[in-house]
Amino acid sequence: MAKNPKLIAVTSGKGGTGKSSICYGIGYTLAKQGNRTLIIELDFGLRCLDLMFGMTGRVQYDLGDVLQGKVEIQKAASTVPSASNLEILCAPKDAFMKVTAEEVVDICRKIRKYYDYIIIDTGAGISSHVFDIVTQANMILIVTTPDPICIRDATMMSDEFYKRGNKGQRLIVNKLSKKDLQTGMIGNLDEIIDAVGIQLLGVIPEDFALKEATGKGLPLSPSAPSLAAFDAISKRLMGDQVPLTIK
Repeated sequence: MAKNPKLIAVTSGKGGTGKSSICYGIGYTLAKQGNRTLIIELDFGLRCLDLMFGMTGRVQYDLGDVLQGKVEIQKAASTVPSASNLEILCAPKDAFMKVTAEEVVDICRKIRKYYDYIIIDTGAGISSHVFDIVTQANMILIVTTPDPICIRDATMMSDEFYKRGNKGQRLIVNKLSKKDLQTGMIGNLDEIIDAVGIQLLGVIPEDFALKEATGKGLPLSPSAPSLAAFDAISKRLMGDQVPLTIK
């Protein structure tokens, strides 16, 4: 059993930032580094983790079954074939099913002793529901892309977290390409960090290998640039002094 499990909420101010891909990559690399890891998917109606991990048709239970009392939490969690230390608890298929922040917190409380890391893949967007759910998290990872609209939404979300006393925030910049810098979409990473106002945890490069892996349900290729970035982020989460990886 884990002694000091970490509860990490991954969120974004806008859809399309690749939040679930971030959960996929961080969960996979944390597990490969020997950590018992669980990803809980809360994006109701937009369920995708089973597809990303190549488990289509192999997930017998989901979070909806747990909320309805049909099955215990640990039985509902499914082990990822490519990483024996990684389990996923998929979102309900019913997009209109309701879940309260208290229910999510209760689920995490009941199972956190069995895991080193629990990653909550929240729904995207700025809403009181998201803010209430991540209140108990040890760390909040806010995901943005270099797009100015995404950066503004991430800033608004971070500001609201600070107002609510959530200081354990870190920034992940996703889908960064050389073209973003060359065309002047952004001047440099410092502009994004300064705008959002929280410490940078990692940068995930624009990577076709990641898109292909999550689309086909395959493990990331060892040569994929994003895998090195996810590996560095996971080690930083574990407290290792690892340099920022930007490819």
